[in-house]
Amino acid sequence: MSRQNLLSPTSTPLPPDTDLESGMQGSMAPQQGSGFVKTYIEGSSHPVAVMFFLVFRLGALLTYLLGSFFTDNFTLIFVLCILFLAFDFWTVKNVSGRLLVGLRWWNEVREDGNNVWVFESADPSRKTNPSDSRIFWTTLYLTPALWLLFAFTCLITGKFGWLLIVVVAILLNGANVIGYTSCDKDARKRWAAGATAGVMGNMGFGAGSFMKAMVGNSVTGLFGGRS
Repeated sequence: MSRQNLLSPTSTPLPPDTDLESGMQGSMAPQQGSGFVKTYIEGSSHPVAVMFFLVFRLGALLTYLLGSFFTDNFTLIFVLCILFLAFDFWTVKNVSGRLLVGLRWWNEVREDGNNVWVFESADPSRKTNPSDSRIFWTTLYLTPALWLLFAFTCLITGKFGWLLIVVVAILLNGANVIGYTSCDKDARKRWAAGATAGVMGNMGFGAGSFMKAMVGNSVTGLFGGRS
């Protein structure tokens, strides 16, 4: 293997991933792998919110899948899963959705006893971070799909104790799916209605101005001709 004189003015520039000790070109794969996470964190508008959004969901899934490898105490696994699911439900409902996609929902009980869904959305002028939005919606829909798969597995294997954890997970995750899907549809309808009203108002204002100008010109021409 020949060595290249790096101090020579006529030497060819080396690629940026070349090992200067051996003169050989190395692989950038490890750096690219770690660079992806760094790039995403830097591109996210709310990296802390994303972290907690994923930590609680992954915590419940990993505890359910791997908990029995570390302990035979089913009660401990059950309690940890329920805690992760409860933390996830509250965080997604009150923090993650509001910061990552500008949406929030809750349920109110009126004085007459009726339950009313209340939806809140950010102003349309607020631009949502595409990375935050993508990870929010993907994870929101993917997680309950996994729990449904676990429910099917529990029914086949007859593990009804574990099925109780899965049912709680489906109910809590499903509530957020229904809430945010309905909230997103409601926001789109209100934004579309507001945009339509704005366009119609501008058209009405323009038509009124045009008619006013036409009438003014006609009157001016009529009296001007008589003089």
